[in-house]
Amino acid sequence: MITVSNLEVQFGKRVLFKDVNLKFTPGNCYGVIGANGAGKSTFLKVLSGDVDATRGSVSFGPGERLSVLSQDHYKHDECTVLDTVLMGHTILWDIIQQKNELYSKEDFSEEDGLRVGDLEEQFSEMDGWNAESDAANLLSGLGIKENLHFSLMKDLNAKEKVRVLLAQALFGKPDNLLLDEPTNDLDVKTIMWLENYLANYENTVLVVSHDRHFIDSISTHTLDIDYADINLFAGNYSFWYASSQLASRQQAQQNKKLEEKKKELQEFIQRFSANVAKSKQTTSRKKMIEKLNIEEIKPSMRKYPGIIFSMEREPGTRILAVDGLSKTINGEKLFSNISFTIEKGDKVCFLSREPRAVTALLEILAGQDTADSGMIEWGITIKKAYLPMNNTGYFNTELNIIDWLAQFSNDTSELYLRGYLGEEIYKKVSVLSGGEKMRCMISRMMIEEANTLVLDSPTNHLDLESIQAFNNSLVGYKGNVLMSSHDHEFINTVANRIIEITPNGMIDKYTDYDDYITNEKIQESIEKLYNKK
Repeated sequence: MITVSNLEVQFGKRVLFKDVNLKFTPGNCYGVIGANGAGKSTFLKVLSGDVDATRGSVSFGPGERLSVLSQDHYKHDECTVLDTVLMGHTILWDIIQQKNELYSKEDFSEEDGLRVGDLEEQFSEMDGWNAESDAANLLSGLGIKENLHFSLMKDLNAKEKVRVLLAQALFGKPDNLLLDEPTNDLDVKTIMWLENYLANYENTVLVVSHDRHFIDSISTHTLDIDYADINLFAGNYSFWYASSQLASRQQAQQNKKLEEKKKELQEFIQRFSANVAKSKQTTSRKKMIEKLNIEEIKPSMRKYPGIIFSMEREPGTRILAVDGLSKTINGEKLFSNISFTIEKGDKVCFLSREPRAVTALLEILAGQDTADSGMIEWGITIKKAYLPMNNTGYFNTELNIIDWLAQFSNDTSELYLRGYLGEEIYKKVSVLSGGEKMRCMISRMMIEEANTLVLDSPTNHLDLESIQAFNNSLVGYKGNVLMSSHDHEFINTVANRIIEITPNGMIDKYTDYDDYITNEKIQESIEKLYNKK
């Protein structure tokens, strides 16, 4: 249990949040949301003691243990993988070190024997005899193979290190667990494992994540950091978003009777509760939404950016034909024998276990690169807009935002361009954050009024509000979409077709993403293709 009392955090004149009084209880997982810069990570650091609060206090239940996902990927470079995980339980690890030190003494005394007896008793009470096997099981669940368990951390790649540090945070089932973006660099299979693990976790968990599907799957509550305040709501992100949007619409309907509003809200809660009952976390947790008082549903103060893609002209029947594409980079074959035809209305997500392969394919389709072999043929009615994963080259200039956007528009009037931008239109693009640059790139695409969008990891650097707005826009978009993404919800709601590219060919399925990743026959076919010699 974590209790927050009269908490305030201020940096200079900027107040991140103040007068925060909250209690986080066992058996619940709290998804922390908020715009970029709102203070999500800072809040977790205050809870962990890594950042001092300006005022107020944070306390834990008597004798409770706190564990935090480390962001320092080099801290344990000289330690073995297995020892790094064991270090996650600091009390147990300290006992292990004391035992080893005493047993290695040449002049082992009677006093040492008594001390070892006490340590062995504590070790046994903490289930220390199963510690190594428990740590190994966590590592295996997170995709770290057994042959790496006794390797040094410095010999692992960045993605492997992330998984070991996650195992370290989870080890020993701490009473209170703080996870900041735990799904970064995890593949779909590992994310699903983590979802199941946390959905059945019996202690207190707080998670910051931009992965809406992940945070929906594990959260019983939503913690919203907005406008220097922190509010706690029952239900996951999707429930919070849908209920706050409903409340906002009701607020705008001034003439609607109170009883009608209450009935509409109650029906909404019942519908959503029925859907949530099928999800992972309700198998072992209270159905918090069913107990929600309708007076607790409030309109959100959050502003969602206006992202609307319109088409200058309707696409014809011929969209795109691809035949026999192959690509090798630095001697490594990324894909070969890739052939497909895009039909009107197709919204395709391209997948690969090698991220460079998808980026290379999208660059070829967008005309930014050429294939080693094969051909692509776009229909004559097609106008495409491209969103690259790496947009650095677009911002190597001292132009301000509005002049930068004017480069891509026939109408360069300030009045017209302001409609695509936020408030700080005179800010130099060279100093923009990753999220601000991505929003500029999206504005550029909106101006182009294309009927086919080529998107490489479009949710990178965006906050939840921008991701939600982008997602909603693509769902309603009448043109074609060719994209890659790591966002489960984004893929599942936008794509109606999945194409997985490998060095040995491709899998092409008209299906939703959930079915694709859970269909055993499809997954068997994928494995055969990747393992083909």
